Amino acid sequence: MSGFIEPIVGRYLHVEIDGEINRIYFEENGSGIPLVCLHTAGSDARQWRHLLVDDEFTQHFRVIAFDMPWHGKSNPPDSQYGSEYRLTTAGYTATIRAFCNALGLDRPVVMGCSIGGRIVLNLAIEHAREFRALIGLEAADFQQPWYDTAWLNRPDVHGGEVCAALVSGLIAPNGPEVARDETLWGYKQGGPGIFKGDLYFYRVDGDLRGRTGNIDVEQCPLYLLTGEYDFSCTPDDTLRTAAGIPGAKETVMERLGHFPMSENPDQFRRYIAPVLQDILDKQTL
Repeated sequence: MSGFIEPIVGRYLHVEIDGEINRIYFEENGSGIPLVCLHTAGSDARQWRHLLVDDEFTQHFRVIAFDMPWHGKSNPPDSQYGSEYRLTTAGYTATIRAFCNALGLDRPVVMGCSIGGRIVLNLAIEHAREFRALIGLEAADFQQPWYDTAWLNRPDVHGGEVCAALVSGLIAPNGPEVARDETLWGYKQGGPGIFKGDLYFYRVDGDLRGRTGNIDVEQCPLYLLTGEYDFSCTPDDTLRTAAGIPGAKETVMERLGHFPMSENPDQFRRYIAPVLQDILDKQTL
């Protein structure tokens, strides 16, 4: 509709992370329980735009999605221009906690996809008391790498094109074509070496095998949802991880792949709505 203005509000938050101020861009809409959304590797928070304008969800949740440093509208820290970007478990965890603390969020729900789903597990292991619930999309304690990251940052290869090509097969078939195009467009716009740097966490530093058994879902409920067409984090990866976490709630999502919130928002809504309702219901007990 021409002239329609979405209710999303975008701001920049100055956040101290590891002793340095970062200028982090975030978008939000709604009121109620804070719901912080984490984007996938090499992309940015635009992936959550459909959730951000969902009138039913934003009646009860303050939905917040931010660009990680180096991603989207969040620049690298001032001292790190020209250095190689590598995401680590410790740095990722510190960034999320610093962002939530800087906004003064009271025990937010955190929902992350892909690398965001992996770090959600680490939040459950190390900082469960700080969160009301944790939701991991396409999440597992580890996935066996199936790609060569050397192609992701070369002077003779278009970085954005090869990043989009790498992940294109992870989108489920028969979804909305425009949503597929938009998901891949985000990958085509990533900074040089950023996708590769995120995958350092995903492939190397973020291996959580042997640690997830310490997660206590009584302290913080954990929901794990994975698309049936995801061959990066397969349903079996998620089910295996959930089997080692007593009380974790796992779901395999039909007709969805690795980017459920952006590749097919309506289909994703069928699965995330009951999860958010369950979190709401727990607040009234």
